[in-house]
Amino acid sequence: MKNLILIAEDEENIRKLVKQYLVSEGYKVITACDGAEAVSLFEASSDIVMVILDVMMPKMDGFEVCRIIREQSAVPVLMLTARDSEFDELNGFNCGADEYIAKPFSPAILITRVHNLLKRTDTGNNLNIEIGDLKLYFRERTLYVDGARSYLTPKEFDLLHYLMQNKNLVLTRDQILINVWDYDYGGDDRTVDTHIKCLRAKLGGYGKHIITLRKVGYKFEYPLISE
Repeated sequence: MKNLILIAEDEENIRKLVKQYLVSEGYKVITACDGAEAVSLFEASSDIVMVILDVMMPKMDGFEVCRIIREQSAVPVLMLTARDSEFDELNGFNCGADEYIAKPFSPAILITRVHNLLKRTDTGNNLNIEIGDLKLYFRERTLYVDGARSYLTPKEFDLLHYLMQNKNLVLTRDQILINVWDYDYGGDDRTVDTHIKCLRAKLGGYGKHIITLRKVGYKFEYPLISE
C-alpha cells in the first residue's frame, strides 16, 4: 500500500517534528525545504499519497506549489501557515487545498487531520454532488444554486457536502461535529446550529431541504416528503 507523504516546509525544526510524528504513525516521508524542491520531488514520484505544504516558502510559495500539483494530480493537499485569516484560507482552498491548519498547531491534531483526509479520499468521498439544481464541486470548493455561484465559508462547504453525501439520512450533532470539525473540536454543538442557519440562508429555496429533527440533529431531505 502506498503511504508516502511529501512535506514542504522551510523551517527545519517544524519539518523534522512533522516527519517524526508521521513516521511514528507508519508513513514514509520525503521532505523539501522550498517550493521548487517540493515540485521537483512531487513530479519525480508516483507514490505520494498526500502533500503537506507550508505557505511561506522561498523560491515558490505554497499556493503556487499547490496550483502546480493540482494541474497534474488530485492527491490531497494540507496547507500549514502562520497566516490564519479567512482570506488566506480561501486562497488556499481556491488553489486546490483540501485542509488548512494555522501555526502553531498540535502535532496530534495534524496527525488526526492527515488520517481523516486520507480516509475521505480513499473512500471516494471527495466526489462532486448534484441534487436537482444544487451543484457542489468538491475540488473547486464551489457551490451553484440554480446556476448562480453561492459563496460558502470552508466549514459551511464541508457541512453541506457531508449533509448531501448522506441525503435522507438523519445525522446527529455529534456525528456532524466528528465528521466536519474532526475529533479535535473542543466546542459545543451549538456551532452546528449556527452553521445550519447560515447555510439555509445561502441555499435560497433549497434551504428548506435541510430538516431539523428536534433533540436529534439534521438531514438533507430530497425530495421533500411533504411535497
